[in-house]
Amino acid sequence: MRLEFVYLPVNDLEAALALYRDRLGFEEAWRAGETVGLVLPDTNVRLLLDLVAGDRSLTAGPFFLVESVDAFYAANKDLLRFVEEPRDISPGRFAVFEDTSGNRIRIMDRTASEEPPG
Repeated sequence: MRLEFVYLPVNDLEAALALYRDRLGFEEAWRAGETVGLVLPDTNVRLLLDLVAGDRSLTAGPFFLVESVDAFYAANKDLLRFVEEPRDISPGRFAVFEDTSGNRIRIMDRTASEEPPG
């Protein structure tokens, strides 16, 4: 498991890009609809900005890359509190569990693609 992104749900994508890209210097690496991946120059630090249009049920937090979401889920479904079971996303599979404090931890794999975006 390794940190892939810091997930940031935003209410206004253009305002968020004005801050993170234009003011703080993150580089836009890719865009898929209303989701933008940003990279801080000269680092492996990445942000995932996601337009949520006022949906406050989505919270900021880490996105971890695992080899297989389905295998991780099978090994941990009785040990962790999953709030979203595995499902397909464009690069592979995705699921969400909560830690002991209720923070949402997102996991993903790249089983549907060979190359990461950006």
